[in-house]
Amino acid sequence: MEIFLQEAKSASRVLSLLSGAQKNRVLKEMANALRANTMDLIEANALDMADGKKNNLSSSLMDRLLLDEARIDAMAVAIEEIAALKEPVGRVLDGWVTEAGLKIEKVSIPIGVIGIIYESRPNVTSDTAALCFKSSNVCVLKGGKEAQNSNEAIAKVLQATLERNSLPKSLISLVPDSSREGVAKLIKMDKYVDLIIPRGGEGLIKYVCDNATVSVVKHDKGQCHTYIDKEAILEDAIKIAINAKVQRPGVCNAMETLLVDSAIAKNALPLIKIEFDKANTKLKGCLKTQKIIDVENATDEDYDTEYLANILNIKVVDGVEEAIEHIVRFGSGHSEAIVTQNVTTAEKFLNSIDAAAVYLNASTRFTDGGSFGFGAEVGISTNKLHARGPMGIEGLTTYKYKIYGSGQTR
Repeated sequence: MEIFLQEAKSASRVLSLLSGAQKNRVLKEMANALRANTMDLIEANALDMADGKKNNLSSSLMDRLLLDEARIDAMAVAIEEIAALKEPVGRVLDGWVTEAGLKIEKVSIPIGVIGIIYESRPNVTSDTAALCFKSSNVCVLKGGKEAQNSNEAIAKVLQATLERNSLPKSLISLVPDSSREGVAKLIKMDKYVDLIIPRGGEGLIKYVCDNATVSVVKHDKGQCHTYIDKEAILEDAIKIAINAKVQRPGVCNAMETLLVDSAIAKNALPLIKIEFDKANTKLKGCLKTQKIIDVENATDEDYDTEYLANILNIKVVDGVEEAIEHIVRFGSGHSEAIVTQNVTTAEKFLNSIDAAAVYLNASTRFTDGGSFGFGAEVGISTNKLHARGPMGIEGLTTYKYKIYGSGQTR
């Protein structure tokens, strides 16, 4: 592990010499290489899918694991979009001259070596590798064992592109020891690794945060809520709620709890149930909900659970204040939404909720690097420091001060 990370650290100096144009050319080649190797990637993915079936992975995990031609093309498009973004490194963020006549510039620079620990989704391999390369960072990737064949195949394609351009393949590499012991070593290698980004289940996040000596930006669970206010347009509210839960239930920006204003609950809940029944969503609800529609009981444990499946909690609340209180108690700081036509109520919600993304009259499913115009993201940060929300290339930079003098002494 130490030798592997030494190579990664050394490779970071090579990246610092590449211009934005050179990096973009290599990224476009990577996108074309993924398309050219589509069938090889699908074959590797088929091995993972077969193992997934054998190991009884849930349908949502199997969906996240799957690669087909459309998804591989989407991976390539994401890399092309990243290449098209403005150069994040070397930008002068601020500048001034001090009383002593020193000219100071605050300049964006890469973080260095970034370790990314993730589960299930093979596209994370190409997305994060491209984002790190664009921002002049070396990436060390630790994917889940359920996607091992897919991740290795993707990394092989990207590394071959690096080598064709006379660049070290250690700029993008998979951790050689993918065991739990390997992860334990990686997150303590602060001599070589500058940042760890874990994205996965609650257990993984907690383990990394509790044990790492390397700085961590966590991609915590997505305990997302949508609140339908009494002054919502109900047709729009139901459409938004359906999309937030059903469009892709197994991702972190999917809604887990729907909050409904008690003033409209009697009329709204039967209509909501009809639409969710069409989508085969398993519904759970509070006692007030159960008096209006036939659903299972929802407990505090349910409200605190990230299902990542087509299961939804419903809770009737007395106005925006109780909706906010519920989210403060059970939310994870990821994405929260309100549906209303009342500007005052909307602003109260948006200003009171402490989350990375807060929405008015839109689905939480938009919390995503691509949807935000970042090309992709290395994760959805629920941290408050350094980066928050979809973490794109700007989140992968830090800064330093360049000071120009003419003989000044203090």
